[in-house]
Amino acid sequence: MSRTSPGRNHLRRTAAAATAAGLALALAACGSDDADASSSGGGGDGHGELSVQLSWIKNAEFAGEYMADSNGYYTDAGFSSVNLVAGPSTGVAELVQGSAQVALSDAVSIGTAVANEDAPVKIFGTTYQKNPFTILSLADGGNIATPQDMVGKKIGVQDSNTSLFKALLAANGIDESQLTIVPVQYDPSVLVNGEVDGFVAYLTNESITVAAKGKPVTNLPFADNGLPFVAETFTATDQTIAEDREMLKDFLVAEIKGWTDAIKDPAAAVDVDLADYGSDLGLVRENELKSAQIANDELITSSDTEANGLFTISDELQSETLESLSGAGIDVSAEDLFDLSLLDEVYEENPDLLDYAG
Repeated sequence: MSRTSPGRNHLRRTAAAATAAGLALALAACGSDDADASSSGGGGDGHGELSVQLSWIKNAEFAGEYMADSNGYYTDAGFSSVNLVAGPSTGVAELVQGSAQVALSDAVSIGTAVANEDAPVKIFGTTYQKNPFTILSLADGGNIATPQDMVGKKIGVQDSNTSLFKALLAANGIDESQLTIVPVQYDPSVLVNGEVDGFVAYLTNESITVAAKGKPVTNLPFADNGLPFVAETFTATDQTIAEDREMLKDFLVAEIKGWTDAIKDPAAAVDVDLADYGSDLGLVRENELKSAQIANDELITSSDTEANGLFTISDELQSETLESLSGAGIDVSAEDLFDLSLLDEVYEENPDLLDYAG
């Protein structure tokens, strides 16, 4: 997520981004008995317009969406147009209000909304098998390669990521008193300047931009150190899932095709983004290509996706996600958080889509 403007550096989608007050207003205004949450044109040969709320700015993170759009897969799926709305946003408020029919979010944000606000939303697939959160450090500085390396160190933690960081500590048997939590924003300059030894970051963002400045880095990924959960999740309201199943299934077909293209040729997907979708963001091609490659190789594909197709959330990954949420104080069940029946039906009806690497 390369960014050139200081104004963008402090932005991040997190569970706290959709505040309890804002979501409560959305729930009160809309409720579960509102008019159809989808802008679908209904039956017939097409679904009309679709609005997809992205979790972040239009960078390489959404390469599959750009390919689905530019290669005509959304059109083939019956959509007259698909509006990719730039974030940052968790997407929950947009879904509940009906301004978006699908949101790309994460299990923490959705789990928080379901557990704390009884939001009528569910995850029906995920782009990222592994979340990209990491403790970023300088190789010639804090060099935090294991959880125990955090002991005695100063760790920069954004306010909205505090519960997640504490869950990481709990998962690794580390007490808060064994280190110093330093409140920071999202600008990693505090790490480069030596104000902190470690910094909560993204593998596909700050880790790349800091390294690109000639600073060798060390990463401690949350997903590999006791805190796995899915991210860039496809989420919709319960009502949309119930009433517009075919629309969502057609959307998934287009998405699988788009991400298949992005995985096979990440450079082409990045170039499409730079030429069109993120053309006004000052994105650096080298950084964006690195971000796409990391996402493809480490976050999006896995042994589960090889066996069961893209966007899969296995029973094991569901359990791991729920355990991670529990560690962050989010109490929610699999039934309340996930509905993977649409994805199951898509692959049953389109078995050729399973082979995304073919």
